[in-house]
Amino acid sequence: MPLMEHIRELRNRVVKIGTAILIGAIIGWFVYSRVWHFIEAPYCRIKQPAEFGGKGCHLYVTGLFDGFFLKLQICIAVGVMLASPVWLYQLWAFIAPGLYRRERRWAYFFVGAAVPLFAVGATIAYFAMTKGIRFLLGVNPHGVVAIITINTYLSYAFAMLAIFGLAFELPLVFVLLNLAGVLTHERFRKSRRMIIFLVFAFAAICTPSPDPISMLLLAVPCVVLVEASEVFAWVHDRRKARNLSLAYPGLSAEEVTEYGLDKPLSDANSGS
Repeated sequence: MPLMEHIRELRNRVVKIGTAILIGAIIGWFVYSRVWHFIEAPYCRIKQPAEFGGKGCHLYVTGLFDGFFLKLQICIAVGVMLASPVWLYQLWAFIAPGLYRRERRWAYFFVGAAVPLFAVGATIAYFAMTKGIRFLLGVNPHGVVAIITINTYLSYAFAMLAIFGLAFELPLVFVLLNLAGVLTHERFRKSRRMIIFLVFAFAAICTPSPDPISMLLLAVPCVVLVEASEVFAWVHDRRKARNLSLAYPGLSAEEVTEYGLDKPLSDANSGS
């Protein structure tokens, strides 16, 4: 299509996305209380200081409009979540016509695996938040009472959910690199120790809570997923080598790769 047609299509899809998020935010306005109780639950599991009677959850606002903006922020987040099927489809419908069939298969695989992996990571982060908050509050000197604002708590909660969710996408990146022929199982095997070390270093540096339990809850599942992606690379490379040996019985797998014969026939013809 001409450039202006692309711009018009993009505008129409952005309008549809915005409308869906607005409808979801309106729904979030009516279920705000339940959503907020769910968000504050990790903090409410912690025993409150004796100065507060040891009961209830105490988070604070520092401004007159903070409560309103908090509700607005939560409603928009709920709207984005509820409208996710709509905006994911709109993005896909805008991008898909420009992709080849093989690229579409990879995109289906990426989206189909990325959403569950992110959800699993966010779920682990939700239950790890309580231990992280307990650790952070426990380092306060005796007699010091922490006055935690809602903005501070939300920043911590969103950071935990985002970092855990994105970290669980790491094995998916390895799988895509293997499918693209960039990261073979042999390279993976030689770099396994370094990759595991970098996973633990990432967990230690990027986890918002410095407690070791949160770090292990992030690092150990990521290492398991990385090992699973290595198994996938091993299976994929073996099957690829077997197919190449059948197609070119006179050459080894290394020679086939060196001569570029492992590329699709259409790519080889275009290159020649």
